[in-house]
Parts: sequence; structure tokens; C-alpha cells
Amino acid sequence: MTSTYIALFFTVVLLVTTAYFIMGGIPLLILAHDTPLDGRFVRRFFEIYYSAALLGSAGATLSYAFWGRPLFAAGAAGIALAVLLLKRVILSAMARLSSSIQAQDPGAVAGFRKVHALALCINLMQLVVLVWGVLQLSL
Repeated sequence: MTSTYIALFFTVVLLVTTAYFIMGGIPLLILAHDTPLDGRFVRRFFEIYYSAALLGSAGATLSYAFWGRPLFAAGAAGIALAVLLLKRVILSAMARLSSSIQAQDPGAVAGFRKVHALALCINLMQLVVLVWGVLQLSL
């Protein structure tokens, strides 16, 4: 019974973390993104999110496995792998574009905004998958 509660705890951690960072990331789109401080702030925001999502998904993977729910463990492991991939791709793109912004590249600000918006859209899709998974648990 304990593994059930732990699995649900980590699922809630993933849901809350993802929803919080979507709600916090959308207002950051109004930043001009044209200064090094803006780029560092947004990049750090996503670094924290990816670290929290990785912790939550790893905990969910292990707890679902101990609970005897291999499909949910595999789903949580898939989220963990996606988070690792996104962390690498999104954060490196943001770092590269931040350097281009500092070098006065005219397309870099638009590129940074696109990467930022793409990361938020991916987070929204992840939230939809998580909610769907929770609904499947209740069935």
C-alpha cells in the first residue's frame, strides 16, 4: 500500500511541477529577450524545471515499478528520457541563441522566443499526457 501512495505522490509532483512551470513560463514570453539577463533568467527557469521534472519522473518510475504497474513505470521512464533529451536540446539552443543575442545577431531574439515557446508547448503536451495517465489509473 505504501508504494501506491509514493507513486501517487510522485505523480502529483510531476503534475504540479509541470503546471507551475507552464503558468510561470508563459508570462516570461513578454520579456524582450534582448539582454543577457533575460536569456540567463529564462534558461535558469527551464534548468530548474527540467531538474524537478527529472526527479519527479525518476521517483514515479521507481514507485510504479514497486507498485507492480509496469506500463505506468514505462510511461514515467519515457517522461524521464524526454526530460533528459529536452534539457540537452532546449538549454543548449537557448545558450547558443543567448550568445548570438549578445553578438547583435538580428534573428537571435526571434529564435530565442521560438525556442522558449516550443519548450512551453512541449510542457503543455507533457501535462496532457500526465493527466491522461492519472485518468487511466482511476479506471
